[in-house]
Amino acid sequence: MKLSETLLLIEDDVSLRTLLQEELELDGYQVLVAGTTAEGASMALSQAPDLVISDLRLPDGDGLDVLRKLQAEGRMVPFIIITAFGTVDQAVEALQAGADDFLTKPLSTEHLRLKVKRLLAHAALSHELARYRSVSGQPANLGLVGESVAMDRLRQEIRQVARSHAAVLVNGESGTGKELVARAIHSESSRREAPFIPVNCAGIPHELMESEFFGHAAGAFTGARQARKGLFAEASGGTLLLDEIGEMPLPLQAKLLRVLQEGRVKPVGAEREEAVDVRVIAATHVDLLEAVERGDFREDLYYRLETLALTVPPLRQRGDDVELLAMHFLRHSADRHGRGFMRLGEATLQTLVDYPFPGNVRELASAMERAVTFCEGDVVQPEHLPARIRKRQMGPLDKARDADQQDSIASWPTLEALQQDYVRQVMSAVGGNKRRAAQVLGINRRTLYRWLDNSGAKQ
Repeated sequence: MKLSETLLLIEDDVSLRTLLQEELELDGYQVLVAGTTAEGASMALSQAPDLVISDLRLPDGDGLDVLRKLQAEGRMVPFIIITAFGTVDQAVEALQAGADDFLTKPLSTEHLRLKVKRLLAHAALSHELARYRSVSGQPANLGLVGESVAMDRLRQEIRQVARSHAAVLVNGESGTGKELVARAIHSESSRREAPFIPVNCAGIPHELMESEFFGHAAGAFTGARQARKGLFAEASGGTLLLDEIGEMPLPLQAKLLRVLQEGRVKPVGAEREEAVDVRVIAATHVDLLEAVERGDFREDLYYRLETLALTVPPLRQRGDDVELLAMHFLRHSADRHGRGFMRLGEATLQTLVDYPFPGNVRELASAMERAVTFCEGDVVQPEHLPARIRKRQMGPLDKARDADQQDSIASWPTLEALQQDYVRQVMSAVGGNKRRAAQVLGINRRTLYRWLDNSGAKQ
């Protein structure tokens, strides 16, 4: 995610304020500082920061006074309270007043940085969703949640192919959101006011496909008492999505190719062809070129479709999009279940980030649906996630213990393997920052460089 947001830090302890300012600026944030309630409130109202971090006890009041002044002005800004005098009652008071989090001193800068990142990501998503609801037409992100480089590139390609009327091939693993991409192409095109009709080729019996796609004349076959329009005629003027195109039988592929070339269909049992104006988008999770080599897919149809081809990236290649999507699905699931505000605990977020999601976005959406169902409170913990996702969090020592239970001592890792794995985890947690990694590991940077060289994990 882009770290260009402005933070306001209100803290009267100069040394702590300087330390926190330096740490947050290293993460790329612009940090404004204040030492009193009055100064902090003035800066919060005039500078419009993206997030506020405030000590609870200040020389002329407390941090909640700043929060209340922002609320009185209708400013909804993520707000973190920190204090050396933390009690349960104070935490409850701060959260009831509208603070997003409550941290006690001695403060872990790493913990604070993670809180800041999570709250800013959640605020960005909330603003994005609010913008969708307040404007008409297609949102700037084309309805595709995500800020990764891969998704930005995909949105650019969608806008480019939307200008054409030619057929499009959308490639991608199962669960990546190929239908959403097809809908975005349709919505960005000049056909947006006409029908968008999705059909799953794998869900139609082969013997009925021709009739379903091209229609039939009355009496064309037993049971055809009256003429019926096919999907191409129903989608005329608009877009027809042929999902799982690789499941289409070869004889029908030949007829589809003719439709793409001539713009005409012949209903089953009819004597004459009919003109149709349809933009075809085909989607598949299989490698069609390999299918061509096996003889399962027509080569001429493949090259007709492949001219305008897009690939939807798998979730494991989308970085911080996992967090954005998780919060997006959590919010929608909570709304459907009539729940109030819910959020993801830090351990839960880390669990999700570490999981490769072979089922992609669809699997993440299902995980959030389950989490809302089983979570009794408002914070989703790892135990609310599916077992397969939780088990992925097992480290080498956990795996060794599991192996021990199966009398498989030979699979225990060496001490060197444990060290290398831990170093990689620390480097990942601090975003590759070697200074912070050395501090966490309790070693000097020269030792860290040697360990990284030995493990092949140098960044």
